Amino acid sequence: HAVIVDSCQLSLENLQRRTQQPNRVSASLCVKDLRTPHGVNLTVLLSNSVPLSLSLSASLVKFEDCQRSREVGFVSSDPNFSVRPDGTVYTEQEVANLSEPLSFSLLTGKLVWDSQPRVIKFPRRHQRGSSANGLRRQKRDWVIPPINVPENSRGPFPHMLVRIRSDQDKDVGIRYSITGAGADQPPSGIYNIDPISGNMFVTQPLDREERASFHLRAHAVDMNGNQVENPIDLYIYVIDMNDNRPEFQNQVYNGSVAEGSKPGSSVMQVTAADSDDSTTANGMVRYRILSQTPHSPIPNMFTINSETGDIVTVAAGLDREKVSQYTIIVQATDMEGNLNFGLSNTATALISITDINDNPPELTVRTFSGEVPENKVNVVVTNLTVVDRDQPHSPNWNAVYRIVSGDPSGHFTIRTNPITNEGMLTVVKPVDFEMNRAFMLTVVVSNQAHLASGIQSSLQSTAGVTISVQDVNEPPIFPVNPKMIRFEEGVPAGTTLTVFAAQDPDHFIHQIVRYSKLSDPANWLKINRTNGQITTMALLDRESIYVKNNVYEATFLAFDNGSPQASGTGTLQIYLIDVNDNAPVLVPQEAQVCERARPNSRVNITASDADADPNVGPFVFELPSFPASVRRNWTISRLSGDYAQLRLRIPYLEPGVYEIPIIVSDSGNPPLSNRSLIRVKVCPCDDNGDCSTTGAVAAAGLGTGAIIAILICIIILLSMVLLFVVWMKRREKERQAKPLLIDPEDDVRDNILKYDEEGGGEEDQDYDLSQLQQPESLEHIINKPTGVRRVDERPVIAESQYPVRPSLPHPGDIGDFINDGLRAADNDPTAPPYDSLLVFDYEGSGSTAGSVSSLNSTSSEDQDYDYLNDWGPRFKKLADLYGGGDDD
Repeated sequence: HAVIVDSCQLSLENLQRRTQQPNRVSASLCVKDLRTPHGVNLTVLLSNSVPLSLSLSASLVKFEDCQRSREVGFVSSDPNFSVRPDGTVYTEQEVANLSEPLSFSLLTGKLVWDSQPRVIKFPRRHQRGSSANGLRRQKRDWVIPPINVPENSRGPFPHMLVRIRSDQDKDVGIRYSITGAGADQPPSGIYNIDPISGNMFVTQPLDREERASFHLRAHAVDMNGNQVENPIDLYIYVIDMNDNRPEFQNQVYNGSVAEGSKPGSSVMQVTAADSDDSTTANGMVRYRILSQTPHSPIPNMFTINSETGDIVTVAAGLDREKVSQYTIIVQATDMEGNLNFGLSNTATALISITDINDNPPELTVRTFSGEVPENKVNVVVTNLTVVDRDQPHSPNWNAVYRIVSGDPSGHFTIRTNPITNEGMLTVVKPVDFEMNRAFMLTVVVSNQAHLASGIQSSLQSTAGVTISVQDVNEPPIFPVNPKMIRFEEGVPAGTTLTVFAAQDPDHFIHQIVRYSKLSDPANWLKINRTNGQITTMALLDRESIYVKNNVYEATFLAFDNGSPQASGTGTLQIYLIDVNDNAPVLVPQEAQVCERARPNSRVNITASDADADPNVGPFVFELPSFPASVRRNWTISRLSGDYAQLRLRIPYLEPGVYEIPIIVSDSGNPPLSNRSLIRVKVCPCDDNGDCSTTGAVAAAGLGTGAIIAILICIIILLSMVLLFVVWMKRREKERQAKPLLIDPEDDVRDNILKYDEEGGGEEDQDYDLSQLQQPESLEHIINKPTGVRRVDERPVIAESQYPVRPSLPHPGDIGDFINDGLRAADNDPTAPPYDSLLVFDYEGSGSTAGSVSSLNSTSSEDQDYDYLNDWGPRFKKLADLYGGGDDD
């Protein structure tokens, strides 16, 4: 086929007859390939809408491309038309009548760039006016045809396009210029013009994809810059050339189609874009498939729409289990797919075959077997293996198992392993060997998704399962568990209640069952080890804390002699029938009333009974006849079956606490009575009938428990005092029995008792030691202002009852003297804590004893202190310090 590269519009508008110059058609033709004997019809419209048809025959012509840089010539078969090397069609003579389309043939040779550029003249303007011959018409301005410039020209540059000329250049000097985008406006410098000759040039190769056209204006001015011609418009069109390859939007396309799809099923679409002119063959892209991998089942499973890029299936036989993905290499070629002259590009299409459920699951064997111990649950008996060629871990592959026969009681179920797709046959209900020694199951497997249309289920989806039940030693079973019996409370010990026996479910093995007690909270029962007979060991009391809702529970153990030994537990529930064995108790046990009888001065009382109905209320309340003061001072009246009211009979009763006995009887058969005491506080009341504060204090009494506690405390204190006195007496006797450690004549107690210095001797600072001695009088304390005291002053209070200590120590042992002083100080309320020194530093005035410090510092003469060694162990420290020895 002949391919039109540049569909140019031929215009015969404004044909003009000129002297020695034919009329021309402003159109050029560009043909890519004319190798075939077919023709190309190009229909054009003239200005008066008369069609003109040109038929181009290429049977005798062959050329490779239409680049304008090459020399190509044309020869017309019609003498009325001629074509110049640039492709411009001219009329050799006037065409008077074009009522019918004209056709002629062109023979092509090598093209050359127009070596004789056309001359564009400024149109001359004629004014309508008078003349000798009458009015003259004004000719229309010329319509300047566009200037076509091919893109990517190789030059040489600058290349002349046209010549701009004014008819007035013969009379005056003319200067030519051009303006517009591409000349003096961005992108500037592409076109320029010789101002003298008017030759217009292009200075560089053009790129249609960057800019497809230019609009310039040509100007003509005289030497003074005055406009001599109106500006004319120049339109320059860049002729497209095939210089861009098609480009795919993606290098890899992903599509999918279901397996088993019919021919013609849509798969995916690939698209490529060409930057060249899409109205010409340069930008017309066509698609084709170069290769398919793999070639199974045939090499051409897919086809592509050459214009849209849609990929569809061609043949049936897509099978995911055989081929899961196809790789398609797609080629896009411009020039309408011409492989000789078009530019191409490729992309990869990955077509995934999606799975459908066209393969039913198949069990690997026809019969499975397993075994299970009796009485076990959640035990996997066997695994059912299955094969499915569909997509793993999809609904088309996931297996669903069902038991269709052999398990009417629902002992088994089949769970699917989500990883392996195996069926796990599991026990969900215990099986009994004594009932069923074996099971024969029939199982069916299918997929989670339904089979695809037209696919038949396989016979291998059904299998049988044989299950053997293993016998195990089962524990004894109590037929009734728990077992309830009814007895009255209070049955004596040794009473046989029932026989609580168990049965061994192992019928095929003879075993002996024995019994033991497992739980008996009150230890009331015992069980016969051999036959399970239950006997009481104590009275059964319904009111016991171990009885809940009249029921006492005990559990027993039954075990056999099997290997291994098995045991079962049974619960015995004894419902205790109530008997009237508890007398009622008065409630409340304490109350208070006013000392004077008032309407609201009464006490409401009731009774509490541990028994149950009908051995409780209604209760009977009455006052005893003894002592007589009870009925004389009080009266009781019944309010209802469970309540009574106690109030004063006399107008006034002395305040105090009164214990009033009341006899309460229940409604049992026979009834039980109880003499209860109620402590009533009689007190003066205020206007509201409430005990006043004074009356409450006067009438308040201590309870029995509080009195007992107080008495115990008093006894303990007296015992402690007595023990202390005895101990002190014993110490006194021991001290009196000790002999004196020193000679009475050498008594030095006065010296020690007069020691009133706390310093280190004569080298100490000069302190006023008189402040440490007991004052002679208390005048300075008595006259002291109130509230101002020193902590080392004696309190100004009455002297204690203890004897005043003598100014001189008594002749007893000095240790006893110190202990007596301590004891007196401890029991003296006027004794320190304020300062213990003030108690012992005053030994009376005029003491002849010097300071102890004088032993070392007040005498300069040598003094013998060896006699201290004879005073005993109490003076050993002084003897070591001042006594003589071998070291002196």
